[in-house]
Amino acid sequence: MNNKPILDVKEIPKPFQWITLSLQHLFAMFGATILVPYLVGLSPSIALISSGLGTLAFLLITKFQVPAYLGSSFAFIGPVIAAKAAGGPGGAMVGTFLAGLVYGIVALVISKAGHRWIMNLLPPIVVGPVIIVIGLALSGTAVNMAMNNPATGKYSMLHFSVALVTLIATIIFSIYAKKMLSMIPILAGIIVGYIYALAVGVVDFKPVLDAKWFEMPEFIIPFVSYKVKFTWDLALLMIPVAIVTLSEHIGHQLVLSKVVGRDYIKEPGLHRSILGDGTATIISSLLGGPPKTTYGENIGVLAITRVYSVYVIAGAAVFAIIFGFIGKITALIGTIPTPVMGGVSILLFGIIASSGLRMLVDSKIDFGNKRNLVISSVILVIGIGGAVIKVSESLQIQGMALAAICGVLLNIILPGKEPIDENMLEENEISEKRKTA
Repeated sequence: MNNKPILDVKEIPKPFQWITLSLQHLFAMFGATILVPYLVGLSPSIALISSGLGTLAFLLITKFQVPAYLGSSFAFIGPVIAAKAAGGPGGAMVGTFLAGLVYGIVALVISKAGHRWIMNLLPPIVVGPVIIVIGLALSGTAVNMAMNNPATGKYSMLHFSVALVTLIATIIFSIYAKKMLSMIPILAGIIVGYIYALAVGVVDFKPVLDAKWFEMPEFIIPFVSYKVKFTWDLALLMIPVAIVTLSEHIGHQLVLSKVVGRDYIKEPGLHRSILGDGTATIISSLLGGPPKTTYGENIGVLAITRVYSVYVIAGAAVFAIIFGFIGKITALIGTIPTPVMGGVSILLFGIIASSGLRMLVDSKIDFGNKRNLVISSVILVIGIGGAVIKVSESLQIQGMALAAICGVLLNIILPGKEPIDENMLEENEISEKRKTA
């Protein structure tokens, strides 16, 4: 990989260049970041604001060394919907706070004990099937959004056609688009679907005309908007998923290290990047936004442009905060028809599941080994089947959370566990060529 930078991590771009490069990162994350709150019934504008503030916090905690953007996490869609159904928006925010707290605890342990223990706890044979569960468990939601008229809840060929046009457009952009468009297939697909929806008359544009340019979002503030109440149900919904997304975070840091040409596992350290991720999630929970995660889309932008400046990432974060206060943008997002989001979700949720399969393939998991077959089989059926353990009426472990817990326990208990490959985390060592280039 040619990772010689056009702009290195600490370099400051010229003003016009700064604006355009930052907007490019904003557009790369925009579609996915607003889709998550749309699906879980939270405010897209707050999701934008919290992603911007969370990214700035991440940059500060990582000593402005890691050029990563943090957007809304898809892994938490199911748990946030369940937490919101059980305890309202406040319950979802408490659960999100707990997820961020887990990141902080793990970061503290890593800073004292090193990072290899977490790789032993969450090997690919556990994480891969859980990621598959995350994607497939949401498949029914995507299909219902695509096929049904949201006003009646009944099948509508007109609305399904909107979803299909959106899906086809997104696929075309994903496969055939070049340069900037290849980084924003989700946003581009939503735009095409929206235009088609306008043409067939399923969009009401009036709220955009009526909206103010500047508008204060309705933040969900603890002790102000809701009473803070901890329950074990919330903990068991969110914490297991947080454990799995930690593995996703480590993967992103390894890829980012290769792209930028630095070893971020060692410096500023995995504990700092995990703490930054957790802090972003906690900030989001205090404002009413969804959990946060580092975004592969923005890592892709870094790889293509070879512009690694953290100031460009910070600029994108500032733009996201500003966009969150523009009422017409919020109103425009609100007019996007449900089948448009359903069409995009069919592809996105499938990609999440496929990324779990890819992890298993890339890790060369041997399914001729009965141990691996048992662990993956149990995780998949429990997770997708929606199994529940009812400890009491108020305490249940279900679905994805139960699948993740079972996977971790089986990996610990079953004999024949292979030790972690000592070279696993060293594949991103920096080439000396970079220093002499």
